[in-house]
Amino acid sequence: QVQLVESGGGLVQAGASLRLSCVASRLTSISYTMGWFRQAPGKEREFVAAISSTGRVTDYVDSVKGRFTISRDNAKNTVYLQMNGLKPEDTAVYFCARSRGNSAWLPNPRQASDYNYWGQGTQVTVSS
Repeated sequence: QVQLVESGGGLVQAGASLRLSCVASRLTSISYTMGWFRQAPGKEREFVAAISSTGRVTDYVDSVKGRFTISRDNAKNTVYLQMNGLKPEDTAVYFCARSRGNSAWLPNPRQASDYNYWGQGTQVTVSS
């Protein structure tokens, strides 16, 4: 069973930066898409960013483009989300997710249902 563990969340002021990490264990290959999603209180889970198996292809929701950067280190089985210029509207629980195997880049990486494994989430709170 693949396990994903996020870390790096916290309480920061608007304009600050955080880097989230997600470590995946019990992997048998690297041919999968990794994604970050978030869920704010009272709202549905939304896509934030995704990265292909090689790291060459990425996708971002418009609201974080230019502020967030997704990356991965396959040697460490870790995916990162560097978040700069944080805004109060970024406040949410952030989840990392992994697609099924042999999905180097999902046809629609923004679709949560295409991710088979999820972490427990890490809270990010941005004060104004």
